[in-house]
Amino acid sequence: MDIQPMIRIHLYGDLRRYGDQPRANRDTTVTLEVAGETTLTRALTGAGIPPQEVAQIFLNGKLLKAGSSMAPWLGFQTAVERLPASGEHGETIIHGGDRLGLFPRRMAMLVV
Repeated sequence: MDIQPMIRIHLYGDLRRYGDQPRANRDTTVTLEVAGETTLTRALTGAGIPPQEVAQIFLNGKLLKAGSSMAPWLGFQTAVERLPASGEHGETIIHGGDRLGLFPRRMAMLVV
């Protein structure tokens, strides 16, 4: 039996509606099977999450995309080492075993 690597996507705020348990009192996640690696945009699209609804992205606990340029000044660890040379967040390579945390635009100030 061939086991595919998984990406676990944790959803917050009104993005929870795309998850398996869309309730504020539960951990709302989506698990996505990937064959090796994919881009962030393909992972979101594959999970049924419109990329334009996402304002902040955490990759393995580090900030990949913020709604504010103040995040580094506030001490957030960042995942800039994973950004492609173009700086385009959607083209970031995501591997099986990665964990994403997604926050919607309406929660931008809560997460910075």
